[in-house]
Amino acid sequence: MTVAGTRFDLTAAVYSLLGLRLTRRQTEALGWYATELISWNQRFNLTAITDPAEIESKHFLDSLSCLLAMRERQADRVVDIGTGAGFPGLPLKIVCPQLQMTLVEATGKKLDFCRHIVQGLGLEHVDLVHGRAEDIGHSPAHRQSYDWAVARAVASMPVLVEYLLPLLRLGGRAVAQKGESGPAEAHAAEAALKVLGGRTHQVIRVELPGVAEVRFLVVVEKAAATPPEYPRRAGLPAKRPLG
Repeated sequence: MTVAGTRFDLTAAVYSLLGLRLTRRQTEALGWYATELISWNQRFNLTAITDPAEIESKHFLDSLSCLLAMRERQADRVVDIGTGAGFPGLPLKIVCPQLQMTLVEATGKKLDFCRHIVQGLGLEHVDLVHGRAEDIGHSPAHRQSYDWAVARAVASMPVLVEYLLPLLRLGGRAVAQKGESGPAEAHAAEAALKVLGGRTHQVIRVELPGVAEVRFLVVVEKAAATPPEYPRRAGLPAKRPLG
């Protein structure tokens, strides 16, 4: 497969970026996932990326780049907010089957696709939640329950931390996948983090093999309990970001 005129090898790229060797079973699972994504996308608007090689680089490898942050500390329970077609949560689950993964998505068809992938691959310990982050954050089944929270292309950092921090246990961490604006967004979220009990742990620069754009992982740690009034009601965090 080629990306921007050069051959792209997902297995080699994962090893280059993360030092991990994909098994044959994992490679086949990701290949089937890509095929199903392309097929479903003909009926439902799941992704603007439809080239198989770009799915591998800009969806799968990009999702797996979260491990650059997550391998620093053991992850048991992970929640993916606004997962869409399963990114980054499902590639992480395929490569790290020990994870207990919760996928949260407000669009029913997208969650139906995730369910199709989970069932088709026989993935265990994956919970699918149809709802908004603002509501999930007040549910006793989810609030302060996760070691890690991840999100990609969901909202700006001041908004996103209001979605993610209520879900984390004390000491838990969140990974926000960002483009070149990542460092500036991390700075802009400082006031919101103080209100919500969080602090920026690190900002990791990510250069994906086969992808020209620089990426950043903004890693946030939950240092204190989030006040019970957060997250605010649905729509308000985006309308009136903290800070």
